[in-house]
Order: sequence, then structure tokens, then C-alpha cells
Amino acid sequence: MTTARLPLFPLNVVLFPGLVLPLNVFEERYRAMMRELLKTDEDEPRRFAVVAIRDGRETAPTALGMPDGVNATAERGPADGFGPDPVQSFHRVGCVADAAKIRERPDGSFEVLATGTTRVRLLSVDASGPFLTAELEELDEEPGEEAGALAEGVLRAFRGYQKRLAGASERSLTTGAELPDDPSVVSYLVAAAAVLDIPAKQRLLQAPDTATRLREELTLLRSETAVIRHLPSLPAVDLTRAPTHPN
Repeated sequence: MTTARLPLFPLNVVLFPGLVLPLNVFEERYRAMMRELLKTDEDEPRRFAVVAIRDGRETAPTALGMPDGVNATAERGPADGFGPDPVQSFHRVGCVADAAKIRERPDGSFEVLATGTTRVRLLSVDASGPFLTAELEELDEEPGEEAGALAEGVLRAFRGYQKRLAGASERSLTTGAELPDDPSVVSYLVAAAAVLDIPAKQRLLQAPDTATRLREELTLLRSETAVIRHLPSLPAVDLTRAPTHPN
């Protein structure tokens, strides 16, 4: 079992391997995390773990940048908003993020662009420092049975789903680029791009193997496409980039 200790960034989003994650970092606990990551040599990965929040909030109620007019300089502890035992507030399977870009702004906040790399299981959370850290176990991605055939079916179903979202306009899975042929990559791209709630995306992230994830995606896509037929046209979704998240 391969384990690692990394900074922990809880978010109201499920990060998948391959997904680009923009972050607007303004709370001091996460600023401290970014300052620490910047100490890492540029040739080395600047890694942190992202887990979806099960119970809690990304931002402390009086955090810098919040629009409630309270004291913006108030310091918040690393576990604020996550209860007395933070690990209970998070989903247990998350994803390691590699920060390719960390840019500090004049006001001390950070613009961050990271990419999901490896699934991990959350073993424990340490709130004793300036930011949360976690002990993590890396999760291997097993293909499962018939992953290749399932991936082809999911791609076909996703094209139909995406056309429905875009009002039947032509739009390919990767916006003009070649389609991925690795079933695990297909499973992650579709899971990230489908308009699903956090519990559904979390189930896909923690699927025991690629084939299981693809089977669930096929069911979800068919169901969602049937629902969308009866709804007004919706804009298509970017497949590899999540919305920018404030911490």
C-alpha cells in the first residue's frame, strides 16, 4: 500500500484525474498552503489533495473576500467549518492535484491552475498546522471486464447527451480533438463533464474499476438524455475544466 501525506484542500466539487481545476485562493489557511507549495522546486510536482465536502463549507463565514461585511482580517483555523472531527466532513475518496500554476496577486490571494492526477483514499486528517494535511492511500485503477467495449458505448451515449445539452448542435467529446481511446480516460472525462450532483460524481470517482464506472455512466447518460428531451436547450459543458472555485 502506497501512502503519502499531502496538504488537503476540501471543495464542493469532485475532482477527477485529468480534470483541470482553476482556484481562486483567498482564505489565509489556503494561502498558507500555496506559500508552502511554492517552496517546492519548480521541477518537482506541487501536489495537494482535493476531497469533496460531505458536510461543511469551503469558506469560513467571516473569511477574507466574503460579502458579509465582517472583519476580513480575522484568522480562521485550518478545520473551521468542518466540525470537531474534520475527516467525518469529507468524502473518503479524492484526487491528487498537481498545481502547474500558482500566481500570487498583489493583495496576497492566489490564482491557481491544477490538474487531477491520481485517486486517493483519505485515511486521516491533521489540523494541527496552518492548513489541513492528510494521510492518503493511492488507489490503483483496474480496468475490469469489457472496459473497452463499454467505453465505446459510453462515448456514443455521451455524444447524444451532449447534443441534447447543446440544443442538438454538433459538438464532439473533445471539441475537435481526437477522442480518447483509453477506457479509464473516457470514464473520467465523461464523469467530469456530465451535469450531475456531487453524490453521483463521488460514486463515479470511487468506483472499484473502470468497467463499473463506465456501466454506471451508461445508465446515467441514458436516463439524463431522456429527461433533457423534455427540457429547454442548455449550453454544452467543457469537458476538461471545472468552474473556478473560491476556497
